[in-house]
Amino acid sequence: MNLGRIFSNVIMLMTKYHQPLLKGMAITVRLSCIVVFFGLVFGTVIAFMKMSNFGIGKFKPLNALATAYIEVLRGTPLLLQLYFFYFLMPALIPALDDEKISITVALIVNSAAYVAEIVRSGIMAVDPGQAEAARCLGLSQSQTMTKIIIPQAVKNILPAMGNELVMMLKETSLASTFYLGEIMSQQKIIGGATYLQIETLIISAILYLVLTASVSKLVGIYERRLAVSD
Repeated sequence: MNLGRIFSNVIMLMTKYHQPLLKGMAITVRLSCIVVFFGLVFGTVIAFMKMSNFGIGKFKPLNALATAYIEVLRGTPLLLQLYFFYFLMPALIPALDDEKISITVALIVNSAAYVAEIVRSGIMAVDPGQAEAARCLGLSQSQTMTKIIIPQAVKNILPAMGNELVMMLKETSLASTFYLGEIMSQQKIIGGATYLQIETLIISAILYLVLTASVSKLVGIYERRLAVSD
């Protein structure tokens, strides 16, 4: 294996195919941001369901449903979930017979299970004495949650959400199975056209490293600012 030849091929491919590679990066970032945003929305709902004390006797249906959701989604492979939604959604909703929608929904559903635990852990990390003090001041449970607990929990949640975005940037590579146009899809297309598989894989690795390192750097800066504000 000639390393010099591989290096020159990498440079050649990055120069010749820079437009589809940049397009792949843009799609990867956009898909990851969409997934993490809606994952946060639905994950927050799941987290509150899991913390709910609503019950019928000793049975807590919301807690049981949220727990089952989290366990199933975290306990099965993401690729299996992608295939499941890929075949399921067109059957349930023919109007949404679009692989991009199916795969995006699958990624959101998966992300929500992990985000739910991030949100729940962030809320549980807040000193219980804060809630007791708020109740002593006459605040209702909803007021305590919105004005006291959640603002403090956000400091615990946001850094972890940054890490979730880093993970999602990498996990979108599985979407290449369905050719959504992200980085690994472009790798397959360019590699198939040029027969330079090793070189295109190296380029893909470089692009992912650039994205994840950038996000990790931003998360690190934010965490330091939080530490200073405390």
